[in-house]
Amino acid sequence: MSVRRKAAAVAAVGIAPLALTALSTAPASAHGSMGDPVSRVSQCFAEGPENPRTAACKAVVAAAGTQALYDWNGIRIGNADGRHQQLIPDGKLCSANDPTFRGLDLARSDWPTTGVKAGSYTFKYRVTAPHRGTFKVYLTKPGFNPSKALAWGDLDLAKPVATVTNPTASGGYYTFRGTLPQRSGQHVLYAVWQRSDSPEAFYSCSDVAFGGASGGGSGSTPAPTASAPSQEQIDAGNDKSTVENHGHGDHDPQTTSDATVAGEAGDAGDAGAGGGEDTSSGNEPKAAEAASAEPVRDGGSGSGSGSGENLAETGGDSNTALIAVGGAAALALGSAALFASARRRATTGSRTGG
Repeated sequence: MSVRRKAAAVAAVGIAPLALTALSTAPASAHGSMGDPVSRVSQCFAEGPENPRTAACKAVVAAAGTQALYDWNGIRIGNADGRHQQLIPDGKLCSANDPTFRGLDLARSDWPTTGVKAGSYTFKYRVTAPHRGTFKVYLTKPGFNPSKALAWGDLDLAKPVATVTNPTASGGYYTFRGTLPQRSGQHVLYAVWQRSDSPEAFYSCSDVAFGGASGGGSGSTPAPTASAPSQEQIDAGNDKSTVENHGHGDHDPQTTSDATVAGEAGDAGDAGAGGGEDTSSGNEPKAAEAASAEPVRDGGSGSGSGSGENLAETGGDSNTALIAVGGAAALALGSAALFASARRRATTGSRTGG
């Protein structure tokens, strides 16, 4: 083999491992859903996708099948970037306008509820892959009618009942405190988790009954009490889940920064929250797909394309590609130097031999 071909082979061998390393070390995508108060999708998954026991969860399966329940931690929009109201129409909040989860938008007063009361409340968000970002939890306004589909106007967007940035995950949960105002009867808590290392956001609806007892519409049978899925149920359902990187909850994920919490309703930093708000900590990269109004789902559906879509799916940021390119460039330069050195040696040897 000639000196030139040897140098080219060395360059190819050097660059290939770096490319594989860059792909294999890309951060995992985040996933999760509210665990306390129990979200609708978590409740129905806990009942068992194939044979749910409550009328509401049976209706979910009848509307969209069982896969939505196996994918309980995947109600998301990959290119949300804070544009929640723009991307999710009224009546589609619980599904995040994803047809896969359309059964969760059903207007019913018999959704299983978690009993709550006004005052301090500890929220527990079940996470299967941790990431930096901001959680905001909104409560429906006084007089909310649970028999009507949830609309943005039903939520008190100006006063989140809980706001937290970069909480630490422990035991498979993000745990943070908030404050519930005075309410009576059945209401909905709407949680938005907007990542700051990607435009991706996650959504969940939790049905609650103020006064500590399960609710139900006026004159109706009280709604059943909600219960979250166990780790055993989550593990058992992983094989049927289509959500990427599921099943990380048992690894006790940790974030690297302390939480910033604003749990009191009416916090100054939350005024005007919701809709097109930027719910992140302020340091997120702007992906190329963020200009598109069509949400990007798992599997790359939607109009987003290019590097922005990949960032939303993998949880990587703009540095991921730069690191790979920079490393490849460094290896290419090293290979060029090796080639030049080998060529000089070959030339010198030829002259000496002549």
